Amino acid sequence: MNVPDRQAISIENLLLRSYQIWDQQWFLLTAGDFSKRHFNTMTVSWGAFGCMWNRPIALVVVRPTRYTFEFMEKYNTFTLSAFPETARNALSLLGSRSGREGDKISASGLTPISSQVVAAPGFAEAELILDCQKVFASDFRPEQFLDETILSNYPRKDYHRMYFGEIKAARGLAEKYAVNGQ
Repeated sequence: MNVPDRQAISIENLLLRSYQIWDQQWFLLTAGDFSKRHFNTMTVSWGAFGCMWNRPIALVVVRPTRYTFEFMEKYNTFTLSAFPETARNALSLLGSRSGREGDKISASGLTPISSQVVAAPGFAEAELILDCQKVFASDFRPEQFLDETILSNYPRKDYHRMYFGEIKAARGLAEKYAVNGQ
C-alpha cells in the first residue's frame, strides 16, 4: 500500500463529509503511547465532528468490552486515521480482532507512525490523521435514550463511553481534506 503525501491542514480549512467518512469510509481510533510501544487500535464507524467549548471536537464512542477502552482510559490522547478504499480489508481485520489476542496491527499490514503533537500513533498509509486530546468523557445510560429502538444496539448492555477529543492537529491529502486543496 502506498504512503500518501499528507500535509498539515489548519482546522479552519479541514473539509470532512461527516456522515460519509464515519458511515462508509471508517476510521482507526488509536490510543496509547507510540514511544513506549504501548497502544491499541480499533475500527470505528460511529462518531461526530463539531465545535464544543469553542474548540474543534472529534466525538468517539468505545464500549467498555473493547481492548482499546483500556487505552482510552489510561492515556489522554488518541488519533483518528482515515484510509483509502484499498485498506478496507485491513480495517475489517482491525475491527473484528482483539489486540488482547495477538498483534493484529502487524497482521493488518499497516504501519504505526509517531504523531506530531500527541503520544498516540497514526498510520503511514492513512490519507488523514487527526491528533486529539481528550477533554470530556461520559457513559451512555439506557434511561437517557429518547428513542427506545437504540437499545437494540446493546443486546449485551455494554453501553458506550463517549469521549470528546479536541483536535490539536490534522494532516492529510490536501486535495481531498482541505478547503480549495490548501
